[in-house]
Amino acid sequence: MKLYTTATSFVVEHDAADLKKLVLDRASGSLSLADAVPSVGEQLSSSVIFGILGCIKLQAGDYLIVITGRESIGAIQGHHVYQATQFEIIPLATDMADLADDMQKDERIFVDLLQQHLKSGVIYYSPGFDLTQSLQRKMELDLSLPLWKRADERFFWNKFLAAKFIEAAENDSQFDAYITPFLQGFVKVDVCRINDRPFVMALITRRSRHRPGTRYFSRGIDAHGHVSNYVETEQIILYDGPSAKLPLVGQKQMSYVQTRGSIPVYWAQLINLKYTPRLWVGDSKKSAAAARLHFDEQISVYGDQLLVNLVNTKGYELPMGQAYANVVKQLNDPRLRYTHFDFHKECSKMRWHRIQLLVDELNGDLETQGYFEYDIKDGVIKKQKSVVRTNCMDCLDRTNVVQSTLAKHVLTNQLRQLAILGNTDVLDAHEDFMTIFRNVWADNADRVSVMYSGTGALKTDFTRTGKRTKGGALQDLNNSITRYVKNNFLDGQRQDGYDLFLGNYRVGKEPSNPFVAAKPLRVRAVPPIVLFALVMLLLHLLHPSLFGSHTAFTYLAVLVFWFSVLISALKFALRNSDYFVALPHLLSPPQTVEPIHEKPL
Repeated sequence: MKLYTTATSFVVEHDAADLKKLVLDRASGSLSLADAVPSVGEQLSSSVIFGILGCIKLQAGDYLIVITGRESIGAIQGHHVYQATQFEIIPLATDMADLADDMQKDERIFVDLLQQHLKSGVIYYSPGFDLTQSLQRKMELDLSLPLWKRADERFFWNKFLAAKFIEAAENDSQFDAYITPFLQGFVKVDVCRINDRPFVMALITRRSRHRPGTRYFSRGIDAHGHVSNYVETEQIILYDGPSAKLPLVGQKQMSYVQTRGSIPVYWAQLINLKYTPRLWVGDSKKSAAAARLHFDEQISVYGDQLLVNLVNTKGYELPMGQAYANVVKQLNDPRLRYTHFDFHKECSKMRWHRIQLLVDELNGDLETQGYFEYDIKDGVIKKQKSVVRTNCMDCLDRTNVVQSTLAKHVLTNQLRQLAILGNTDVLDAHEDFMTIFRNVWADNADRVSVMYSGTGALKTDFTRTGKRTKGGALQDLNNSITRYVKNNFLDGQRQDGYDLFLGNYRVGKEPSNPFVAAKPLRVRAVPPIVLFALVMLLLHLLHPSLFGSHTAFTYLAVLVFWFSVLISALKFALRNSDYFVALPHLLSPPQTVEPIHEKPL
């Protein structure tokens, strides 16, 4: 595509020469179509773009968001898949002179939030392949419809931004070509070989735009049945036969879908500067009503639900396991089959091979569940009849390990059916392929984790190598410390980015100053006091000669004084943690009025 800028409009020329040009009026923000691009005399500038995310209205008016850089991920069924790598947020207004100074400051913050969201949340798209729908769901769709009308609205990440374009397309189908569904998640496409038989393995992870956000600002379920960190992951196999030549088109297609999502009850973890935040669990009857909506939708899409709960059966996580089990019991639905597997207990002391216990327990249901299979000659041969919905507290680290294990189990059966593997052959005997498989699933784990927690996933050494290592444990420690810092001091801004980009927060024309947060003087004084006390304490410990000669008693008294100042300031910060953690500015963070569990139970 090519973007032309004039004094009165932005004009987008599609790569398909027979299509009309898209015109976005800079004064009104209205959309129209034209037969030709602006004349050279009218053009202020022109540039190549690779797609349009949409428009968003801020205080100065509409902004156009376009893709200016991309990276090819590969091709699925002949359709190229891209990762968007560079973006431009273009104001329709020529200046912000009409805005007051404080509004101009807010406007810059709004734009920065959008830029940070686009940079941190990896976004994928394909002009010809619907990344939002699984292979099985695609078979039930009308392929004559434009791509955006076939997209799964749960994973249509830019649907809010595309609203103006969708409205225009409802009245004139010529706008269809300018609407592209973008996906936030992970996509990897690899051409693999086992026993000299080539096939394509693709992994597509789709993150829901409903109840989005960061780790501690988005937990549990809402009144509409949407859960936090809801993710669908599909593993795809395309095979053209033992002597096929590249590129493979997928004469035989197989896929296996799994889901993950926050425990579907009302609950929250309220950050308070402590490593383990305060845990709140809501009313079970209200949770059951919301969970009913959640599972009704899940069953309508995937069929029966194999619920795998990985949280601890004692300590801090115990109330969450009890709440989930209680909700499932209240629903009393035979289509919900609940399994509680205490991951940390079963796999403690590096006994990670014991994950097989869970696979063995689920084996009967997995056989009944099956997977999707399609043959280009015979059509749909079989469908996946249910889905494994896995969760831990974050639906990240433990969940990733279990999902990759189940994916490997099903993949073994699929490759045996395709005669790529022999009837008794196992994937572990093919180290070259297993290196690809483990790294793909570990990269997927890291990507999902970064979007939610701000760091890579824990336990990926097992996913990458099949073994738990001491080096991996040290990396987990580093990630855990980084998560603590980001979750307490940086995630408020990231949450604002989600809420703004996805339309949960709408910017009005009137000044609201959402980013002004007045703090008492005593609160503002704490950080410099802590810093000064820490410096003085370290100087007295490491370089006491800088302060002249002292008796032992005086020296100890000075150390005790600065240590007491430091501890007093930290205690004050813990008692008034709301002033020190980075809370979201645009929408209120989780609030509770019911008792909170401060300590492990």
